[in-house]
Amino acid sequence: MPQDLAPASAPLRHTRDERGVHTLTLDAPASFNVLSEAMLDALQAAVDAVRADERARAVVIAASGKAFCAGHNLKEMKARPELDYYQALFGQCSRVMLALQNLPVPVIARVQGLATAAGCQLVAQCDLAVAAEGARFGVNGIDAGLFCATPSVPLVRNMAPKLAMEMLLTGGFIDAQEARARGLVNHVVPAEQLDAAVEDLLAAILAKPREALAMGKALFYRQREVGIEAAYQMASQTMACNMVHPVAQEGVQAFIDKRKPQWPQ
Repeated sequence: MPQDLAPASAPLRHTRDERGVHTLTLDAPASFNVLSEAMLDALQAAVDAVRADERARAVVIAASGKAFCAGHNLKEMKARPELDYYQALFGQCSRVMLALQNLPVPVIARVQGLATAAGCQLVAQCDLAVAAEGARFGVNGIDAGLFCATPSVPLVRNMAPKLAMEMLLTGGFIDAQEARARGLVNHVVPAEQLDAAVEDLLAAILAKPREALAMGKALFYRQREVGIEAAYQMASQTMACNMVHPVAQEGVQAFIDKRKPQWPQ
C-alpha cells in the first residue's frame, strides 16, 4: 500500500509506493488547485522529501477535481498589493519549479483537466507529461493584465518560440492534441486510460538504473543552456563518468553476453 507522507491538513496529498514512486496530488479542487502560498509550501516540502529519499525512482504530479491547476491564487495576491510580497511569491514559485528540474529522478505530469498560467508552467516544467483528451492549456494571465512571465520560461523551452509567444500574447487556449503537437505533452489518451498511460511510462523508467537516469537528467538540462562546445564537453564528461559506473559496466557486459542486465542495488 502507498505510504502517506503529507499532513492530512495539507492542500496536497503525498504518497510513496513500494517501488519508490512518489505521487504528489494537488488536492484543493474547490479552488481548481491554485498555487496558493499553502500549496507552494506543500509542494516544496514534498519535493524536498523526494530529494532526501535515496530510494526514490520517480515523481508523478497529479490533481483532483476538474482542473489540474489554475495557476496562482489571484484573490490571495490582490489582498497584498506590495512589490516585496509579489517578489517573494514569484521567487517561491520559481524555486519550486527549479527544485523539480533538479531532482535526480524523472517527474511526470498527469494532467486530467485545465492547466492555466502557472498551472501550465507546472506541466511545462515536468520532464514528461501525459494528458487526458479533455485537458486544455493556456498562459492567459494577459487577460487580467498580467503577462505570464514566469510561465514563459519553461513554455519556450518546450515549444517553438512563435507558438509560445502566441499563447502568451493572446491568452488563447490549446487542447491536448495541439499541446502534444507543440511539444508540451508526450501522450494524449482518453481520460479512463490516463493512469494506465502514466504506468506505462513509469514501467519503462523503473526498468532503467536510477544512477544513469540521474546523470542523464542533470546533463540534459545543463547542456541546453550553454553553447555547443561547452555542451559537448559536459556531455563527454557525463558519459565518461557514467561508463565507469557499475550500472554501465553491467549493462554493456549484458549486451555483449546477450542477456538482460542485473542492475547493481
